Amino acid sequence: MANLEMRVAVAKIPRYGEIESGETIETIERPGGGFSFVLVDGQGSGRRAKTISHLVATRAIALLKDGARDGAVARAVHDYLYTYRMGKVAATLNILSIDFAGNKILVTRHNPVPFFVLTPQGLRSFNAPSTPIGLQPLIRPQISELPIAAYTYVVLFTDGLLRAGERRGEDLGLPNYLAAWPAREGRDPQTLVDSIMQQALALDEGQPTDDMSIVVLGVLPCGDAPGLRRMTVSAPIIATGYYEPPDDPANGEAQDM
Repeated sequence: MANLEMRVAVAKIPRYGEIESGETIETIERPGGGFSFVLVDGQGSGRRAKTISHLVATRAIALLKDGARDGAVARAVHDYLYTYRMGKVAATLNILSIDFAGNKILVTRHNPVPFFVLTPQGLRSFNAPSTPIGLQPLIRPQISELPIAAYTYVVLFTDGLLRAGERRGEDLGLPNYLAAWPAREGRDPQTLVDSIMQQALALDEGQPTDDMSIVVLGVLPCGDAPGLRRMTVSAPIIATGYYEPPDDPANGEAQDM
């Protein structure tokens, strides 16, 4: 793995008319080496869904940070949501991990929506039946293991992406689009994420009918200095609550009384 690097790209957008997406994406550096990315879609949309998705993602991240295994984390957050909301609220959950110690990629899924893996050998769809968390007791996640290999792309998304174009009777055709992606060229995952999102928004005429989130992990040859890490985040600044400025705007600190 010395000559490989991981790159992760994310894009998300709320349904049209909502200020905030009901979906949450969080990341954590794994104690044994590697990273985990948690994608949660709360039931419904807007603030109520966001509260659920944030609750689940925060609990999952805390357990991963403590060294819990991905499957155990998925079971624990399901039990928590099922107990906390008495089986009346659902959420979908994906945990995408690149485990440096085990030299593998793990995808843990409580989501009816499949995920895709793209390599120079072709496209694979992982669509074994899977149920959301929170509604039924004693459910188990679908866990898939993949080798860490160059020119591998793992594509996760929420169900809103598959609904793009639905009101016009059109379909995104995601499997066909991914199958045509030139994996061997080693393009940045951000390019793939942006391209998928742009097509989905075009099908919805710029007014998405549901929250949409996409996460793409790419394993690519490393062209930078060894050990170099980067992270870039871009998001709109949205006022979601009342802000009370500090007593002294000059230095941002309140004066002693």
